[in-house]
Parts: sequence; C-alpha cells; structure tokens
Amino acid sequence: MMRKTGTVARSRVAKTTPPPPGQGKRGEKGYLGYLLRQAQAAARLTLERALADLGVTPPQFVVLTMLKAYPGLSGADLARVALLTPQTVGVIIRNLERDGAIRKTPHPVHGRLLQWTLTPRGLSLLDKCRRHAMALERRLTAGLSAADQATVRRWLSKIAAELQDS
Repeated sequence: MMRKTGTVARSRVAKTTPPPPGQGKRGEKGYLGYLLRQAQAAARLTLERALADLGVTPPQFVVLTMLKAYPGLSGADLARVALLTPQTVGVIIRNLERDGAIRKTPHPVHGRLLQWTLTPRGLSLLDKCRRHAMALERRLTAGLSAADQATVRRWLSKIAAELQDS
C-alpha cells in the first residue's frame, strides 16, 4: 500500500519575463491589434496623469473636445463620437454641467432632445487640457515628418472607418 505524504510534486517551470514594450512580440514582431492597444494604453495613461492636475479624466476631455468640434450634440451622439457608453457619457455630462463647463438646451424641433454646448468656463478648461494633450502629441510625433504624420493619421482613420461596421 502506498502512503500519501501530503506533498505534491511540483513541475519545474522556468519563469519567463516578458520583454518591455518595443521588443519581441511587444515590438515590430507583434500583432498589429496588440500593438495598437499597447500604444493606446500608454498614451491614455500619459494623458490621464497629465490631466489629473486639472481634475479632468481622458473621457471628460474627449467629451469637451467633441462638444467644441460639434456643438449641440445630444448625449447619445456624444457617446458615439467619444467612443463611450451612453451611461458613462451620462455621468460625465452631469459632472461637467454641475461644474459649469457645459449647458443644455432643448432641440428647437424635438424639444425633449437635449443639446449640449460648452460654456465659457468649459472652453477655458478645454484650453488648459489641450495644452497637456499637445505635449503628448509632440511626444507621439517626435521624429516623424509632416508627411509621415499625415500617413499615420490616414492609416488610423482608415482602420477606424473600415472596422466600425464589422
């Protein structure tokens, strides 16, 4: 009869340390989708840290940016262009309205539909945020010619447009 000793045989597995971003599968040998996600996560974290001093989150910055570009959007439209859930945009709208950065007006034809616009306070806040965002943009485009920057922007825009309905 075999006696159980209470010990479990442990397999010897070598611990692998993944390479830092930019090397191996986290670099030029990686899948494009992963590399896009990795770059987006790094850019978002950098922006998050930069905007923290202003008390603004990256999603709030996106909402402010979209309202400057497209004044009068509804909450649903904001969610679509900001790539956020309607629930998240609802919370952001409430907070920005409470802080006096945006205001609502009823749609001239569809009165129940609310349109959102920036207030002077919101424009000022967005201007401060954009200074931080432009510092990140400079880091992202360092070493790229204007033509290369345009190529990257076209490529990223094309990906978004083509995969949107997939």
